[in-house]
Amino acid sequence: MRGHDRINTALPDELILEILNRLDSKSSRDASSLVCKRWLGLEKLTRDTIRVGASNNPDSLVKLLARRFVNIKNVYIDEHLSISAPGQFGRRRASDPSALLYSKLRHRTEKRVSEEVEMDSYCLSDAGLTAVSEGFTKLEKLSLIWCSNVTSAGLKSIAEKCHFLRSLDLQGCYAGDQGLAAVGECCKQLEDLNLRFCEGLSDTGLTELAIHCGSSLKSLGVAACAKITDISLEAVGSHCISLETLSLDSEFINNKGVLAVAKGCLLLKVLKLQCINVTDEALEAVGIFCSALELLALYSFQRFTDKSLYAIGKGCRRLKNLTLSDCYFLSDKGLEAVAAGCSELTHLEVNGCHNIGTSGLEFVGRSCTRLSELALLYCQKVGNCALSEIGKGCKHLQALHLVDCSNIGDDAISSIAVGCRNLKKLHIRRCYEVGNIGIIAVGENCKFLSELSLRFCDRVGDEALIAIGRGCPLQHLNVSGCHQIGDLGIIAIARGCPQLTYLDVSVLQNLGDTAMAELGEGCPLLKDIVLSHCRQVTDVGLAHLVKKCTLLESCHMVYCPGITMAGVATVISTCVSIKKVHVEKWKVSQRTKRRAGSIISYLCVDL
Repeated sequence: MRGHDRINTALPDELILEILNRLDSKSSRDASSLVCKRWLGLEKLTRDTIRVGASNNPDSLVKLLARRFVNIKNVYIDEHLSISAPGQFGRRRASDPSALLYSKLRHRTEKRVSEEVEMDSYCLSDAGLTAVSEGFTKLEKLSLIWCSNVTSAGLKSIAEKCHFLRSLDLQGCYAGDQGLAAVGECCKQLEDLNLRFCEGLSDTGLTELAIHCGSSLKSLGVAACAKITDISLEAVGSHCISLETLSLDSEFINNKGVLAVAKGCLLLKVLKLQCINVTDEALEAVGIFCSALELLALYSFQRFTDKSLYAIGKGCRRLKNLTLSDCYFLSDKGLEAVAAGCSELTHLEVNGCHNIGTSGLEFVGRSCTRLSELALLYCQKVGNCALSEIGKGCKHLQALHLVDCSNIGDDAISSIAVGCRNLKKLHIRRCYEVGNIGIIAVGENCKFLSELSLRFCDRVGDEALIAIGRGCPLQHLNVSGCHQIGDLGIIAIARGCPQLTYLDVSVLQNLGDTAMAELGEGCPLLKDIVLSHCRQVTDVGLAHLVKKCTLLESCHMVYCPGITMAGVATVISTCVSIKKVHVEKWKVSQRTKRRAGSIISYLCVDL
């Protein structure tokens, strides 16, 4: 019967709530809430997460959200996101009423004070944080990224009213010891705590928190906190017996603090260290006491030697993920010790460790048969034989990353292709010995490859991409700087890889409009394309591309002399989903700027 509501009168609230809870996207929830006022009210009850970027008057915004959504459990506020404060950036129009005010501020000091007051309105304050605590009493996760106006007073209000808090991220906040101590006293369920770049904190606050809620804390991150030293880490080691994840980046932490954690936190699974004053003694303790360790990342250590890795290999048999970055005194012997003792290793990254070479990686290939991801960055001593052993022994390898490995060439890549047929990601950058032969082998053998990046591999040409197009279901392709690649190679990709969503062909001087037209016909799912420095691509090819690639979201096309103001306008008018266009400013007409100024970024901007 016309005008009769057959849904709302028949369905109880509980059933509608169940339907809304099963919607897995925000857009679907928003659409459902428009059915009627009843559905709108019920949809508000299902929301459990809000995200707030830098915005004008965030305190008022938070209060408004608190009144509308009463069941929020997760709040993410990130003031590191870019903002567009009126009058703060760019030029003011003469018709802007505030322009008159600024013209009267003749002295630099007065102008600076005015700007600071204006920017304060874009920062969450303690009043806003109090609104969060009063409005979201069911809060479990709170993330305050670079909220520089928040102090201990605001953090206290959270502690006193949000007793279910489990996760707290204070990255870049200036809250002090009193606020952190209050969290420790009141939030007995706290599990995750991030204190990166919290300059106002000292040992006092962290020690108090560890004493009061140490039994629940499972994850702790500390970075660039000059006043947090071994003293508070000793408290963590004494009271945080459930700690599983620890990330330390500090020049003020020494062996004493890490030793205390290693001896007291026997459940530790993840350890990330960037502490220049920590030596072998501390890591040997980790090997002795932390038998549950699964992930170890060591960054920029000048005082670690192979003794550390001997201890890890002997005691941490469950280790699955190892990162060694800029650890100059580690050698093949240490890596061999880890490979021998940690046979469950699945992820290995070696970055800038100049004394690690071929023999260490060969041992990994023989011992770590479960390896699924390998990254070798700036490893000048690693040769083809290393990857040959990886290809023979690591049949489950799915991702390989190579950067500036000058001794790795086609033989190595061919061995990987033949032995690791489940390879899904291959990223190679500035490995000048890699050419067509190795990539052709990948195309012929790796039938699951979805991501291929060959940046500045100048021996790779069209023949390689023809083989890839025939054999691999690519979704992501980056051949930036491979100057031997032209239309033929990209046409082969267009015809053979219909699932392609990302393409970077920047700095390809032999690429022209024919390839663009073929991409438009063959890759309808393309979302992101980088055409910068492609001198032969013109408005004609661009028009063919965007006519069929209706899902395109971003297009980078700086330094393309064949693309003019008309081509840019074509992209803007044709691609309804476009979110970012990067181009020279002089190629954007006033009409295009009015139509889509917010999504255009320029190569050069006015200062």
